[in-house]
Amino acid sequence: MNGYLREHPPILHFVTIIGFFMGFFVINLLAIGVLAPKLTGYTIIEIQEGVLTNPALVGPQKWIQFFYSFNVFLLPAVVFSYLWQPYPATYLGLKTRPSWMQLALTVVLFLCALPFANSMAEWNQTWNLPKQARELQETGQMLTRAMLRMPHFSDLIINLILMAILPAIAEELFFRGVLQRVMINMTRKRWLSVVFTAVIFSALHLDMLGFMPRIALGVVLGGIYLVTGNLWLAILAHVINNGMLVVQSYLFQHGLSGTDPMVDDFLPWYFAVISLAVTAGLFWALIKRSPDPIQVETYPMDDHPASQ
Repeated sequence: MNGYLREHPPILHFVTIIGFFMGFFVINLLAIGVLAPKLTGYTIIEIQEGVLTNPALVGPQKWIQFFYSFNVFLLPAVVFSYLWQPYPATYLGLKTRPSWMQLALTVVLFLCALPFANSMAEWNQTWNLPKQARELQETGQMLTRAMLRMPHFSDLIINLILMAILPAIAEELFFRGVLQRVMINMTRKRWLSVVFTAVIFSALHLDMLGFMPRIALGVVLGGIYLVTGNLWLAILAHVINNGMLVVQSYLFQHGLSGTDPMVDDFLPWYFAVISLAVTAGLFWALIKRSPDPIQVETYPMDDHPASQ
């Protein structure tokens, strides 16, 4: 079919998705800026500053986070996908049911990659960064801790939806489903594009002291999508990552666990080496059980074979 972005050069895809991201970001900011005072009586800034001392503002802050994920990541990805080619869900790997072996390997692979990400976090903390970067991280952690206050079981369910499931779906659609595929077609280098996308993914979180572990996890998420061609598997891994913090926080607050997940607990260096080796082996096993990996696409204007 004619008229889809698929018929145009990859650079146009990149410009389009970045334009969508910026446009929806501005629209979301303006909309929340107008609606927040009318619905809550507080401005965005007042909500974010007051949530640390006023529990009544936790709910509005969660909804601000919800609309940020929905408007800034999910909507641009959905709109772009429908402009990309006629069967976006199939193309993105959302209509293919993963096998039980793929599901099991994805879960184990992601969990085994966490010690390596932990080591990246420890190294990241040694960076000589401006004082403002550490203050920004501390403020972000306090905001997260406030949002993770869960006196009731219903708060756990709400947080799993608003802080784990929805952000995972929205971010994976945007970063892996759309941006990573655009980068692959533009650079014609699959794994290099996974790394590029992970860097952008980490940078947009605006946390320089969490920059490296997010890159590591972004590469794992992007690699899962790359080798399987199934976006649900990357979404599953992302939900696990987000959900673990929510569930562990709930268990700690109710005395069912003695470990505070908001407190850094770094592992010995050799755990990182083992983690990296095991993760690489599990990726190999996942590749062997995934017949439809993401490939570089060819275009009518191409006169050379796709690079792997």
